[in-house]
Amino acid sequence: MNQRGVKKLVEPISKTVKGFFSAFDRDNDNYINAKEWVKGLSVFLRGTFEEKLKFCFEVYYLNGDGYISREEIFDMLKNSLYQSSEEENDEGVKELVDITIKKMDYDNDGKISFADFEKAVREDRLLLEVFGPCLPEAQLCCPRHKPVN
Repeated sequence: MNQRGVKKLVEPISKTVKGFFSAFDRDNDNYINAKEWVKGLSVFLRGTFEEKLKFCFEVYYLNGDGYISREEIFDMLKNSLYQSSEEENDEGVKELVDITIKKMDYDNDGKISFADFEKAVREDRLLLEVFGPCLPEAQLCCPRHKPVN
């Protein structure tokens, strides 16, 4: 793979670097060793649907508590909307957060657990990357093969 291909793989996830890093750092020592790197890349590039589901969830819960909170959803979605003013942008994002919580929070505790995320994504696979891209495009990781979903 050339430099341009690597850039296409990494560019979509650059906004969620912290979550991406923690999804690779399995032992939480703030260091990615060779074994963690290989395992992380294998899931990232060619993992099963279940592995990708877990990977995306780990990227999205930014503070490491095992839940995706309203604040984390707000932060992830804030950069995806462009409005004429900061105030309008924040209001639009708050509305999206409310819609997302209503759609994905099955146990009604105000945050999204892995069980909530898994149930929502199994019902609608488009929700897998609802908070922003964290997986490479299928044609980039498996150019000669159909993607495994």
